[in-house]
Amino acid sequence: MSLLLDLTHTSHTRARTGVQRVVLALRRELATNADGVCFDPYEGVWRPLEREESDNLEASGPGAGRGAHWPLGTRVRGRFRRMRHSPSPLAALAAAGGGWPGGVLVPEIFSPAVASALPSLFAASMGPRVAVFHDAIPLQFPEFTPQSTVTRFPGYLRDLLGFDGVAAVSAASRESLIGYWRWLGVPRMPAVEAIPLGLDVPRPGGGNAESPPVPVVLSVGSIEGRKNHAALLEACESLWAGGARFQLRLVGIANSETGRPALERIDRLRSAGRPVRYDGPESDVALEAAYGECAFTVYPSLAEGFGLPVAESLARGKPCICRTAGALGEIARGGGCLGLAAAAPTEIAAAIRTLLESPDRLASLQAAARSRRFRTWAEYSTELLGWMGSLKRVG
Repeated sequence: MSLLLDLTHTSHTRARTGVQRVVLALRRELATNADGVCFDPYEGVWRPLEREESDNLEASGPGAGRGAHWPLGTRVRGRFRRMRHSPSPLAALAAAGGGWPGGVLVPEIFSPAVASALPSLFAASMGPRVAVFHDAIPLQFPEFTPQSTVTRFPGYLRDLLGFDGVAAVSAASRESLIGYWRWLGVPRMPAVEAIPLGLDVPRPGGGNAESPPVPVVLSVGSIEGRKNHAALLEACESLWAGGARFQLRLVGIANSETGRPALERIDRLRSAGRPVRYDGPESDVALEAAYGECAFTVYPSLAEGFGLPVAESLARGKPCICRTAGALGEIARGGGCLGLAAAAPTEIAAAIRTLLESPDRLASLQAAARSRRFRTWAEYSTELLGWMGSLKRVG
């Protein structure tokens, strides 16, 4: 049974943030079960993807920007079809009494424009309508979130009430969503299920890269306020000032609004001759090499919906320093992590020093990480589809 998979934003960006990686993994795993569609704001309809959009999803290299880019040709064609009142392929199927029996899956954090168009997407399907919910961080940490996102987010959470089911990426995310709806006094909520994400689990036997002259401490994640890189950089500066020998390597796209303080501090540390390296977003191949080279990873984030970089580090046998609260705690409890009660600079510095100066502790955490088993994206997709199949369409 085929379902409709909303790819509106991801098909128009080269960013590979956590949300985009979830969307791309679902598209890959559901290739035989889903038809990718997008809402074209220039034509004003839902439609199948055009070649340029499909090519964008297949691009191997990450982009530097988070925003959606609609090529000039796509915009012109959309406006032309709109002027001609060309019928939407999805609407035409619905009018003919057909429709996609498998339902609708919306894995992105959708915009107001997409939200207003969801009824027409729902009308093209006969099955349940399900959204993937990532986190409520814009409400929990508005001071670390772009203002436009904070303003939009309450409306987005209310829009989720129009679905038959919401698949939260962790138990913590599920509780945050239900808690917000209870606070609003919502009388009737859709089903909300916590379905933890999958991973691209590395194949065994690949081995690690040759050890560098000094230990490399890796931190993977977008450079933005809530990821707490400022505290990590302060911690590392205190260690370097005390004579510690290691390189800090940062990988991830930068948020131009909330990531600026961290970027400025990186520049100051570089100018002072400190061994800090910032690579920006990297390809999957380069990221795999970075994991292979590092001694361990640090993920100083204050809050996450899931925490893919923590799970990916552990799946590669690399211990991770991270918080033990919320969704990160759900991952850390299985072993391989050096936990932080609070991600303050002094705590982060103490944890890094422990792993740099205690080979036995590092080896113990490495063994614990290597013993972990993480679900694959195929397993995640199978569970998600199975849960969708248990839902009844309401209305």
